[in-house]
Amino acid sequence: MKIFYAIQATGNGHISRASQLYPYLQKFGSVDFFLSGNNASLNIDLPIKFKSAGCSLHYSKCGGLNYWNIAKNIRPRQMFKDAQSLPLKNYDVVINDFDSITSLACKIQKIHSVQFGHQASFISDATPRPEKRSIMGEMILKHYAPSPKHIGLHFDKYDSFIHPPIIKDEIILAVPKDLKHITVYLPSFQKHCLEKAFNKLSDLEFHWFLNDVEFKHTINNITYYPVNQKQFNQSLISCHGIITGGGFETPSEALYLGKKILSIPIRSHYEQECNAAALKKLGVPVVYEVGDDFDLIIENWLEMPIKYPEIQANNIPETLQFLFDTYNEPL
Repeated sequence: MKIFYAIQATGNGHISRASQLYPYLQKFGSVDFFLSGNNASLNIDLPIKFKSAGCSLHYSKCGGLNYWNIAKNIRPRQMFKDAQSLPLKNYDVVINDFDSITSLACKIQKIHSVQFGHQASFISDATPRPEKRSIMGEMILKHYAPSPKHIGLHFDKYDSFIHPPIIKDEIILAVPKDLKHITVYLPSFQKHCLEKAFNKLSDLEFHWFLNDVEFKHTINNITYYPVNQKQFNQSLISCHGIITGGGFETPSEALYLGKKILSIPIRSHYEQECNAAALKKLGVPVVYEVGDDFDLIIENWLEMPIKYPEIQANNIPETLQFLFDTYNEPL
């Protein structure tokens, strides 16, 4: 079987998931990956056969999206050319992890596909949403990368086609421990937005992963790390708690390990607001604005007892078999 797998590279989570799935996919056939977008900062050890600038996210300095930069970097004509040039007819299965170019290519070339990943879960209205729904946000989730079939991933089984999160082998095989440090991964925040708050908490040790850090170094109570998968996994496995955004993969792994979580969803990022709503249902505290009292918020969070339910890791062979069986069912 020849498998085409489209990765939306607006963040590291999609790449991390694809890397975990790759050896399992190889048991079904040969796999070629298409990388769309350029936000990811992880080293990619995958056979990337096709690339496109696609649509990438751009952040403001302190926790929000910069819609002007997002809009001005979109190249519709080039995206259409990229969609036309993808040789999808050479593949038996097209798996799309929320990429609009692949969806457009399928439409142009009249090719079947399945949307597989976290965003696919939002096709169901049973998947948690914030109290105030965004009409535009709902349209993006449901129509940005349309596909005739969907297999979703989420914290809980909110609908029949939704499966548990993909957890990396290193996390599943780990023995969690508590070395008392706080792991921080907030790619939408620049250093100056949070550094003062962390420095105020001089009795705490922070492991802070930042895109613009080139090498590990320590200043006062903060150890700065480049975004590196192995170092991040080690820090997460041994942390007391993690401060992260409203993404999916990192909170999933933290929940699996039983770590304390403080979630700060990216402002005006509707998918992250939806994830935050789901995390709140699980008992995870969520902060929507970071101000001068952020150090106090961290202290209060650390004093709160953990009440999160355990979450399952995905049975990857079973889920992939379900994916291929679903793909081959009549439309």
